[in-house]
Amino acid sequence: MPTTRAFKSGNSQAIRIPAGLAYADTGVDLQITCMGDVITIYPARCSLKDAVSRLRAMPKPPPPIRRIRAAGMSARFGRRPT
Repeated sequence: MPTTRAFKSGNSQAIRIPAGLAYADTGVDLQITCMGDVITIYPARCSLKDAVSRLRAMPKPPPPIRRIRAAGMSARFGRRPT
């Protein structure tokens, strides 16, 4: 299990996260919870408003492809009725 030390950074206490446990993106927002002497750090969930704005920023999907059935083919089974 990796270990690290706390150190002073300005008026705050800080830790270095070992490379094997670090997040790929350094710009990720993190939430911190504390229960007793256990501190848990995890990526912050975005709000519903943020999720909707990210979805709206995505490119629109291409129009659906229309499939043409051959004459006499059954739509349900894909073969000619007997």
